[in-house]
Parts: sequence; C-alpha cells; structure tokens
Amino acid sequence: MRFADRTKSVAPFYAMEFGNRAAALEAQGKRVMRLNVGEPDFGAPPAVVEAMHRALEEKRTAYTSALGIRSLRRAIAKHYGDVHDVDVDPERVIVTAGASAALLLITAALVNEGDEVLVGDPSYPCNRHFLASFGARVKLVPTSVATRFQLNTALVREHWTPQTRGLMVATPSNPTGTSVPAAELTALCRYADEHDGWRIVDEIYLGLQDSDSSLKQPRSILASDDGALVINSFSKYFGMTGWRLGWCVVPIEMVEVLERLAQNYYICPSAPAQYAAVACFTPESIAVCEQRRAQFAARRVMMLDGLQRIGLNVPVAPDGVFYFYVDIRSTGMNAMRFCERVLEKAHVALTPGQDFGEWSANDFVRLSYAASEPDLAEALQRLGDFMRGIHENTDEVRGRDHRGA
Repeated sequence: MRFADRTKSVAPFYAMEFGNRAAALEAQGKRVMRLNVGEPDFGAPPAVVEAMHRALEEKRTAYTSALGIRSLRRAIAKHYGDVHDVDVDPERVIVTAGASAALLLITAALVNEGDEVLVGDPSYPCNRHFLASFGARVKLVPTSVATRFQLNTALVREHWTPQTRGLMVATPSNPTGTSVPAAELTALCRYADEHDGWRIVDEIYLGLQDSDSSLKQPRSILASDDGALVINSFSKYFGMTGWRLGWCVVPIEMVEVLERLAQNYYICPSAPAQYAAVACFTPESIAVCEQRRAQFAARRVMMLDGLQRIGLNVPVAPDGVFYFYVDIRSTGMNAMRFCERVLEKAHVALTPGQDFGEWSANDFVRLSYAASEPDLAEALQRLGDFMRGIHENTDEVRGRDHRGA
C-alpha cells in the first residue's frame, strides 16, 4: 500500500510509545510508575461527573452545532471575564473535540503550502505535526535555560523572515512547565502582528500556572492581544483528558470558516461531554480545581527536592503545570537510552526529549508529576536506586581501569 508523503514526517509519539511498553510490563505482572503522560490522577470534578450522568439519562446524545452548544460557549466566555477580566463575545468561542481539534481547525484555516511558522524548541510534538501536515515549513527555534525554554521577542525577531506567516507559543509549556512572562508574551505577539503574522497561543495549562504576588491567576493573552488565536482544553485544569473536549477563541470573522471545517472534519464535539462540561464553571467545580492546583504545587516541591537529592538536574524550575524537563547528561546516556533503561530496570516510564524537538533533545527527558503522591514517592525511590546503580557501576569500571593501568 502506498501512503501519503506527509506520513513520513510524523515521528512516533514517544510518550505514548513508552506507555505501550509500560502496558506490556504491566501485563507481565510488573507495577510501573507512569510518569510519561500528563494525565491528572484526579479525574473530572464531581459535579461534572453528575452532569454527565444526567445528560445520558436524559438522552442528550444527538448532534449539536459544530460550534458547540450555546450554554457551554457562554460559560466559557463568562469564565474569561471572571478569571482574566477579559470581555469575550460567546460567538467567538468554538467548542472542539479536544484542543487538538482546535489546532486542526485553525491550522487548516490559516496555513498554505510553504508557509513558514515559528515554534519554540522544545515544544509539544503534535503542534508542529499539525502545522506540517497542512504544508507549513515549521522552523524550530532553539531556546535555552536563559530563556526558560521559551520563545521571546529577541528570538522571534532573529528568526522572522519574509516567508514567516505566524508563530505558535505554549505558555505554560509542555514539556518544560515554564511560561512566558506576560509583558514578553505581549511584546512577541505585537511583533508578529506588526509583521502581518498570526499568533496561536496555547493556554491549555494556564489554569495550572502559579498565581502572581497578588494571588491572582495569570491573565490570558486576550487581555493584551485581542487578535491572538487562543487554544484551551478541559483536559488538564479540569482533569478531563479522555473526555476529548476543548475550545478556541478566534476573531469573529474566522468563526464561519472554522464552522464549515468542523462540520466536515468531525461534525461536532461529543454532545454529552459538552452538556456535562457546563458544570465545570460553577463555583463548586472551580473550588475543586483550585484545591487540586495547590496539590500539584505541593507535589512539585516534593519532586524537585527529590530529583535534586538523587542527582537528576532540573535546570529550570517550572512555574506551573506538572512537568519537569530533566537534564540527564550526568548519566552518560542519551535520552532515549536513559528512558529505556529506567523503564527496564526501575519500571518508571518517562518520555525522551526526542519527542519535543531537536536542540538538546538527547540531553533531556520529561517527567510528569501528575500521578498520585504515593506513586510519585515510589517513583523517586526507584529512580534513586537506579541512579545509585549507575554511579556504583561507573566507579567499579573506573576502579578496574585504574588497577589495569
């Protein structure tokens, strides 16, 4: 069978590949600590689960508008006002079959063959694959510890060319857990706008970012750039990964275009999931999610201390989310080999840096601390034993080399 050329450029999603390997070990009776995927262990808030039961009992399972049900679009728009002090017209809100579908629609609407798009390296792999699948020439812009593994205005200015049509930035980021400072994000988006470029801002993890000094949540880019194309999801902050529900906020002139695309690509998002998701925006559910955000922050402290203690360096501490980008150069292994050995010997699943880009991909692995605290404590113990084994073997080899000399 002959496959389309675009399939050759889509690499395996190693986070899922290592999940498959972990499942194979579990089938053999092994207990694996799954720190390879960013899947909150909490699940959806109770009120949302109850609303799902009601939706099914009431047989609210028929097709909806491709744009999503109006009650949910209004609830999302109101949330921007309540949390971000941004007045968003509900007509600009499009509910999608996961944030991936939002990116699918936006990419299909904007990208022509050969368009250059700037994306930071490292970054979430599916984003660049979506762009490339529609013909974009994705320019991976190397970031560094100095930029907290994020794009900034200087990098955008340096890499922008006459062929550049837009950029995509995720803040906070998967895999690093770091965010772009608000003023910097505004400035780089302004630069793109001044150069007639679009800017997709992935805010999937914004609800899990640390509060500022006034205890307020960070604001959406829409507060300073009303023309930005914003993507968000119910998966992370609301803990609804398998529900496959997300949304985007776009300029009003883009809505009709995305509606046509959605009608043809997937008809509509899951109807019962939409009716249930309205309950996400009640004070009860928001309070639950805020308690969970605090728990993630506590887990971050525990894991950061533990990783440093066992000799795994996190050069840039995240300011939200539930990821660490761990430097594993001290082990003498590349990222892929390290992940393979850790899974084989310690039964801890991680994700190699090769998932997230090219620059320094061999030197880093992503660790998700979205698992339960007991599982995280067990994972630290296993990783510590693994690291001690590495150093003991290295010392033994060095001793033999010395005696042999």
